[in-house]
Amino acid sequence: MFYGLSRLLKNILPKQLFYRALLIVAIPIIIIQITILVVFFDSLWIKTNKGLTRALVGEIDTLIDIYNNENEYNKKKLTDLYNKNFDFSIRFIENTKLPDIKVERWFSPMDRNLRRELKSKINEYWFNTTSYKEVVDLRIKFNDDVLQIFFPKERIQSSSIRIFALWITLPAFLLIAIAMIFLKNQTRPIIKLAEASERFGRGEDVEEYRPSGALEIRKAGWEFDRMRKRILRHLNQRSEMLSGISHDLRTPLTRIKLQLAFIKDKDIVKKLSNDVDEMEKMLNEYLQFSKSNFTEKSEKFNISELFSSIVKKYENPSIVVDQENEIFFNGRKNLIKRCLNNLIDNASNFAKNIKVKQQKIKRNIIIFIEDDGPGIPLSEYENVFKPFYKIDKSRNQKKSSVGLGLSIASDIIKSHGGNIELGKSEMGGLKIKIVLPV
Repeated sequence: MFYGLSRLLKNILPKQLFYRALLIVAIPIIIIQITILVVFFDSLWIKTNKGLTRALVGEIDTLIDIYNNENEYNKKKLTDLYNKNFDFSIRFIENTKLPDIKVERWFSPMDRNLRRELKSKINEYWFNTTSYKEVVDLRIKFNDDVLQIFFPKERIQSSSIRIFALWITLPAFLLIAIAMIFLKNQTRPIIKLAEASERFGRGEDVEEYRPSGALEIRKAGWEFDRMRKRILRHLNQRSEMLSGISHDLRTPLTRIKLQLAFIKDKDIVKKLSNDVDEMEKMLNEYLQFSKSNFTEKSEKFNISELFSSIVKKYENPSIVVDQENEIFFNGRKNLIKRCLNNLIDNASNFAKNIKVKQQKIKRNIIIFIEDDGPGIPLSEYENVFKPFYKIDKSRNQKKSSVGLGLSIASDIIKSHGGNIELGKSEMGGLKIKIVLPV
């Protein structure tokens, strides 16, 4: 039960920190204001209105008793006194009846109080609180006549409820508005830190990050900036080291090539030349793999056009394309192009028929690449993404392959915040699924 309630609350509550913090501030204020308003309405306003209504009905009842025991002259004198001193307007309507149309409002506290007090003192009555804005029309059966009394509504209802409600609601809204401003200022540094982390995680250039906000947020920002600088320093050192290795290794490889020209045995020369070429290719591939993290700037481009140009380059009628037009993506265009080239190259090397599909679903771009080749065993799905890993058992690998194609593709996709998965194709071979967030 408690698990279900907790899960329901998680689904209902907002996901963003700003709105959660706003709820923490706003809900107590609203509850306190509602509680005060209810207590005031019940204990003060309603009781005050009951007292006012009871006093008014008592005055009217006294007036009727005096009318029953006085002569016409005294009745006239009494009516003038009431009209003068009690804000009443009293008149007799001779030989008439009370109206038959009921205009009492059952939901109105004012009508309910007046009806309750009149019923306890007077047998036949009729009143109307809606026809006039500030006056109540009360009619009482008096012998064969009707005594009509007009009196102000403020005699039976206190007007302070409006002022009180105004002073209750305005400060509440003011406090919530101030809280929203402060919370916005407090959450802005967290949002900036999250955006900087996301950009850096995707390999984009992050300008000098300046921590701001509360002490804890500043500390997190400083630690992020220190981590970012350490990682950049490590990547730069690795690139410089690999550049040096490349330069140092190319020199002996060049000397070996020159020395091979003086060997007369052609079979030995051919074998050694192939080994040297493979070493050069491995060296170039490794340098490209290490440098792919990632100096290119992000840009917004039409990935559909890029996809079409890559497939068109192969001029292979066995590659079937199914894609949507005008799908834009913000990323490093050359890296995405290299990733797709690697995957389609692999499929072309081991399959006759290839099917590629691209579509946009909600906020994701989905790319499928399927073939009818030998496929990859399920147990090797994770291993093939490791650098320099080869599958000799299930795939007839070419000697020129160094096992970096899928590793580079995986790194490129993950650096853009996406995911790459392998599976069994309906065509009998391998199925590659790529998900890129827009």
